[in-house]
This record gives sequence, structure tokens and C-alpha cells, in this order.
Amino acid sequence: MSEPLFEIVPNLSEGRDSRPIDEAVALVEKAGARVLHRTSDAAHHRSVITAVGGGEAVLAASVALAGFAAERIDLREHRGVHPRIGALDVLPFVPLDGATMEQAAELAHRAGRQIWERHHVPSFYYGAAARRDERRLLANVRKGEFEGLYARFPHHPPDEGDVAAHASAGAIAIGARPLLVAFNVVLETGDLAAARMLARRLREGGGGLRTLRALAFRLAPGRVQLSFNLTDYRATPLHRVVAMVRTLAAADGISAGRGELIGCLPRDAVEASASFYLGVLEPAS
Repeated sequence: MSEPLFEIVPNLSEGRDSRPIDEAVALVEKAGARVLHRTSDAAHHRSVITAVGGGEAVLAASVALAGFAAERIDLREHRGVHPRIGALDVLPFVPLDGATMEQAAELAHRAGRQIWERHHVPSFYYGAAARRDERRLLANVRKGEFEGLYARFPHHPPDEGDVAAHASAGAIAIGARPLLVAFNVVLETGDLAAARMLARRLREGGGGLRTLRALAFRLAPGRVQLSFNLTDYRATPLHRVVAMVRTLAAADGISAGRGELIGCLPRDAVEASASFYLGVLEPAS
């Protein structure tokens, strides 16, 4: 029987210098995990790595990445449009072939313990790894960002570690979750308030699409971005999100521009969108 397979999607708070990200990718592969994709964004000042491997390989890669990020990234000097609490900001464990969510949560907890013991960076657990109901949502864990960790500490201490934050590396949100789709859409407008209203109307928390998380960011003068996490892409497929963005944006007199995929897209998500736009294609005779 083959070893259970897991995905990790570490988000690093560095998106403007490719050299440390090259080193981070090499660290992940040296630990025995396979890097499938990487992407960096200067406005977000953030990079996302998608890697897969057996449990011990992704665990080793995660602990190594946390130490690397603590050495190379200083949150005290970091400014970007994306919310963050740490140099290694988010570290989700995702069960794939032969793996369970319970095993992913166990890996998340082992990672948090080892990162604290070796690198003295505290962690908060979210998703299926959460030890407190209010921390299941990642947005709740990141509330107040890096700068707010010290103020939160007396009433909201981390799950691993006995300090509010590492002085320069902050804290890490470590989770266990299903596969999700991360997708951005650029809006051809400079009106950030209008984009935030669109995000609010689209996301589940604002009465919009089920399981959808949405934020709005300014990229440059005259351009803003809607940033989505489809936490259950079967319940809310990607093509439905795109169609709703176009419809609601057009009603406000805003043009929706290009889309951008962050990380990998599950095959059945591609097939569902292709079927919607093209119809069910019969094999050629």
C-alpha cells in the first residue's frame, strides 16, 4: 500500500525578490517534497508554493521553511496589500490520495510543535486543525495582522509558544483543510470602495456565494483586484464565481479584466468549468 499523500501550500511574506523564493523551493525539495507550482506578487508582497509528498516529507519541508523565513524575512519592514501575521504566514496541510483530514491535522500540530521548539516562532491552528472554534476561519486568526499580535496576546495567545510573536517573523497560521481554489480577478477601476462592496456581496459572510471567501485590494492607480478562496469548489464552482463577478461589476459600470490562478487547480474543477462554457464534449468517433 502506497504512503498517504499530502499537499502543503506555504505562503511566504516576500514577493519582490525571487532569490529567497528560489532558496525556499530548493529547501522544500531537499526535504523530499515535490514542488508543483510557485507564484510571487509584488503588490501583495507574497509568494505561494504548492508542494506534495508523504507526511514526513511535507512535515520536514514545513519546519525547514519556517526556520528559513525567520532568518530571511523581517515583518517589521514588510509592507504589502495582503493581510499577514508572519514571515511564513500561512501553512495549510491538505490530504490527498490515501490521506485523511485527521492525519492532516495531526501533521499541522506536529509542525507547530517542532517549529516552536527549533525556531521559537509561535503558531495558531485553523481549519480542521483548530483547537478553538473561533479560530476555524483563517480571517479570524489573522485579525489585527502582525502589528496586532502583541495587543491580542493577553486574551488570544497562540496555540504553540508562550510569546506573542517572534520579534521579526511574527507567528504562523497552520491549518488542515480540503483542496481549495485561489483565484483573482482584476477590475478596471480605481474605486477600491466599490471593489470592497463587490467582495462583500460575493462572499459567504456577506450573504453571497456559499463557501466563498473574498477580499479586495488596490494593485495600482486605476486597477483593483478581487481575491477569492473557493473553499469548496464543488459547492461553488469557479465558473459561477466568474459569472457573478462579471454580472455584479457590470451593474456597477465596472469592467472585469483578466483572471489569475494562484497555485494548482483540481482536474474536476477544470472539467466543470469547461463543461459549463463549452458543453459536454463527446469523444470523436
